[in-house]
Amino acid sequence: MHFNTLRPLRILGDLFKRNRLVVSFFLVLMFGALVGVGAGAFLALMRDMPQVRSLEEFNPSAVTRIYAQDKTLLAEFFVEKRVPVSLDAIPKELKDAVIATEDTHFYKHAGVDIKGIIRALIKDIMARRFVEGASTITQQLAKTLFLTSRKTILRKAKEALLAVQIERCYTKDEILELYLNQIYLGSGAYGVEAAANVYFAKPVQDLTLPECALIAGLPKSPSRYSPLVNKDLALKRRSVVLRRMRQTGRISDTEYQQARDAPLLLAEAKKRRRKAPYFVEYVRAFLEDVLGRKALYEKGLTVYTTLDSAKQYAAEKALKAGLEALEKRQNTEDGKEEKHPEGALICLNAHQGSILAMVGGRDFAESPFNRATQALRQPGSAFKPVVYSYAIERGFAQNDTIWDGPVVFKGGGREENWTPANFSGEYKGEMTLRWALAVSENIPAVKLLNKLGVESVIRFARNMGITSPLRSNLTLALGTSEVTLLELTSAYSVFPNQGVRVKPCAVIEVLDSNGRVLWKMKPARRTVMSKETAYIVTDMLRGVVQNGTGRKARGIRRPLGGKTGTTNAYRDALFVGFSPSLTSGVWIGYDNHDSLGDLETGGRAALPIWVDFMEEVLTGVPYQDFAAPQNTVMAPIDRESGELASEDCPFAEDAAFIKGTEPKGRGRH
Repeated sequence: MHFNTLRPLRILGDLFKRNRLVVSFFLVLMFGALVGVGAGAFLALMRDMPQVRSLEEFNPSAVTRIYAQDKTLLAEFFVEKRVPVSLDAIPKELKDAVIATEDTHFYKHAGVDIKGIIRALIKDIMARRFVEGASTITQQLAKTLFLTSRKTILRKAKEALLAVQIERCYTKDEILELYLNQIYLGSGAYGVEAAANVYFAKPVQDLTLPECALIAGLPKSPSRYSPLVNKDLALKRRSVVLRRMRQTGRISDTEYQQARDAPLLLAEAKKRRRKAPYFVEYVRAFLEDVLGRKALYEKGLTVYTTLDSAKQYAAEKALKAGLEALEKRQNTEDGKEEKHPEGALICLNAHQGSILAMVGGRDFAESPFNRATQALRQPGSAFKPVVYSYAIERGFAQNDTIWDGPVVFKGGGREENWTPANFSGEYKGEMTLRWALAVSENIPAVKLLNKLGVESVIRFARNMGITSPLRSNLTLALGTSEVTLLELTSAYSVFPNQGVRVKPCAVIEVLDSNGRVLWKMKPARRTVMSKETAYIVTDMLRGVVQNGTGRKARGIRRPLGGKTGTTNAYRDALFVGFSPSLTSGVWIGYDNHDSLGDLETGGRAALPIWVDFMEEVLTGVPYQDFAAPQNTVMAPIDRESGELASEDCPFAEDAAFIKGTEPKGRGRH
């Protein structure tokens, strides 16, 4: 048995002695084949490898920043939130923490940690799956920039080869800087500067040791260890990092204990929340339309907007207080279901059309629907100034009179015969246009529209900036056609702007990543009525504030004009008005068109919000009056009869007229 086992070996030995040359040839051939296969595999692998020198031209998508007029940062748009910083700007504690946690021998190896690979390979084989990667910082950078995250032998081989190439082309500090600026750190943050801002609302250079340790612990599993996702896990991971720093001699025992016990002080939610969100979304949609989505989200633009931060704050505060007051009035009955009305406020520069403040609802997080720009709602009597301004443009004077009494219009409304009614249910007889507008009587406005012609008034409204569909019937005078608050407020700006319509705008200019101007605001202006008409209507709307439905605004003690608006069943409450420099509009209502409640008129629900806002934003502003055209004069009139007022007239008001048309004796009828 033993003989039979050894015999073949002896035969092979004899054969090798006799044919040594032949066997050697075959061995060389086999070795060459193996080398060839290996070389071929290596070349095939290298053929698909990216060129690491492309890092010199690497230009990742950058963050676009949106600023208010005063350079306050409002928002950032990005695909990947990445804010590159130099290595010098990154604290030593953060660099030490990352190296201690991710790659202890970073400054010693040539891109690949052989010992680490062997150790990880043994663990992977024992577990029969990938449990430890052993990737160096350089390998992680190679994967981040050039490869997928899929765990395969081929990918790991490419990763190692790329790491070696990167190490040959770049210094350790250059590699570390790239890594710290590119690595994903959870909650949408790419790079340490973005992470410092997201988690702590501060620049990376201001991070403390505990904060550095927390960020350094994120690369292993960014989504899992994000403190915004799980604070407990984030703290445990922070302790692991600190322990590694102590073990590698980068911090002392005392520093370790103090940092480990430090509380997690994240940025307040309100600091992370987007400022002026309705306005920012309005700007975002505009920029995407003008510049394109790719440029907006990837090119690192700088956008300066028209928003005034102080006025925006005042708008948000005033609307919040007004809605809370309304809710208290609505929810006074025990057991009554709480109701939450909505609202909107917008403020424009009356002469430039720039949007200075915009609030589109009570809470953007709950509802991003912008009720200042997207909601089509009936303006009610707030539409009447459009009718009256066309009348003045056509030659009517504000002391002209019209009969306020019962009337029936055939085919004037939605039905064949329409009988309009006043809000009060009463009739005042003969009254001036000025007084009819001041107390917001409906029948005089409808009669005036009937005289002027519905289609003519619609064309006039279009010129003033009303772009929404308008119903071609006499109910138009009562504001039954839905419009947005922005277009209505913009139309009112024509009055203090001496008859010139300026299209609303939100962006001043857009700069590219190199500071070059890509887009610049060019206000679109158009004269839509004479200066005289604009001034006379302004004077009529001052009468609304002084003696009409807008009397609650008298306390501001500034030249102001405006008009209330209330719709059927108190579904909408509005006030739109202006000072010589600002035009503001407020809307209050329910999204489902429920009633706000009995007597919740524009004067009660919307006007107090307008007053609170305008009072705050006009505080400290130099006193200014409306500019009167040279060919206009003021004359005292009896506001009810329209006649020249006597010295003892109880209803005397100064009113504006074109020279030569002012009353000199008895008023016109």
